[in-house]
Amino acid sequence: MPASAEPAAAPALTNIAAVPVSPPAERLARRRVVVIDAGHGGVDPGTHGRSGVKEKDVVLAFAKQFAAELRASGRYEVHLTRESDIFIPLRERVAIARRHKADLFISVHADAIQKPSVRGMSIYTLSETSSDKEAAALARKENQSDVIAGLDLEGESPEVTGILIDLAQRETKNYSSRFARTVVDYASQKTRTLDPAHRFAGFVVLKAPDVPSVLIELGFLTNPEDEKQLTSSAWRATMAKTLSRSVDRYFGDRLAEGPN
Repeated sequence: MPASAEPAAAPALTNIAAVPVSPPAERLARRRVVVIDAGHGGVDPGTHGRSGVKEKDVVLAFAKQFAAELRASGRYEVHLTRESDIFIPLRERVAIARRHKADLFISVHADAIQKPSVRGMSIYTLSETSSDKEAAALARKENQSDVIAGLDLEGESPEVTGILIDLAQRETKNYSSRFARTVVDYASQKTRTLDPAHRFAGFVVLKAPDVPSVLIELGFLTNPEDEKQLTSSAWRATMAKTLSRSVDRYFGDRLAEGPN
């Protein structure tokens, strides 16, 4: 996140219907599998707000609301990587998505920065070359989760090694970026987003070669306004609906292109 400049002012809030869904996601030939990953957990609390609220708790609450919204549509098979305050290694989160044969993997987090005036949502897709210094620093911080829990990341299983070999698979990265742009289209109508909102970094949880994956930073717990939103069940419900519509749009557009 750029710490040197204030994010652009939030755009005027408009009706989300202004972003078309074509064709309707209801026409999907099969239920798509979506895996939602609530970041951190257990011995890894993530960051925290001024009130003491922990990132791991905020993102778990949001993940559950988001999952409920997707399930209510009847169009998706939805799995959570964690449903309670437990620690799950980063590469196991990737493995969970692959075991479920996920069509989409969405990892949710809340950010922190020394400058409390910075606020807004951002969406990351995989790149070994980060979009800026702040993105690189954020990826390094998030990728330390396993180290916090005292795990050795050097001796990887053959399965995980295989996952990482082809992480740059072009088609998967393209689909990830398409979904990220769709999220930006919808989210920017309902909440403040960073400028640019779509960013790139080498997050471990985005490295499944065959599962389109994004990491969403819902906002900054270090900003009073964002912290208030992130701890509001009403705001979380609104954003859960917004992201659900983004999922509908993404799969609707893929359906329009033919079998996939």
